Amino acid sequence: MAITAKLVMELREKTGCGMMECKKALAEVDGNFDEAVKLLRERGLAVAQKKSTRIAADGVVDILKSADGKTTAIIEVNSETDFVAKNDSFCEFVAGILRTIIANKPADIDTLKALPYDGKDVTVEAELKDKIFTIGENITLRRFEIIEGTTCTYIHGKGAAGVVAKFEVADDIAATAKFAEYAKDVCMQIAAMNPTYLCKHCV
Repeated sequence: MAITAKLVMELREKTGCGMMECKKALAEVDGNFDEAVKLLRERGLAVAQKKSTRIAADGVVDILKSADGKTTAIIEVNSETDFVAKNDSFCEFVAGILRTIIANKPADIDTLKALPYDGKDVTVEAELKDKIFTIGENITLRRFEIIEGTTCTYIHGKGAAGVVAKFEVADDIAATAKFAEYAKDVCMQIAAMNPTYLCKHCV
């Protein structure tokens, strides 16, 4: 089968891989598009294993609430550089993980990795390895928390830090503008001061 520029572009759009990688993959499988996708994914796994020893010290914190506002998820995903952390593809990947967490409420990172990634027929772990291959840096899912109840959230510096504060408050009060302003101020204070406990009696 002839390998056209259009076919290479389609493979690039599908996988996010570079033009030369896509062209090489198509050549190796005689232009079979599905086999080329499979081949690039397999190579992605190998690349992911190689890069897993590299330190991922940058990244983002992101937060998502469920549609009814009763469940909040916060996650930290690390990359090697802040350049990647600001990449749109990386940020959408993190957002997809949050949607997966809200929908399934996994108990831990290993359980999360085994779940189907939001809107796709691959697991979170497989999508993670695809992103490592495509972006070219080690990426790690460091930690996440699920909080039930009335919360207010705040993200500082486009994901440099994130806060989820839970409040015990009546629904009618929680719905007021004054409470929203108060709760946001609390979250911003937490982000600024980084307190280690709620009060001295809780130590």
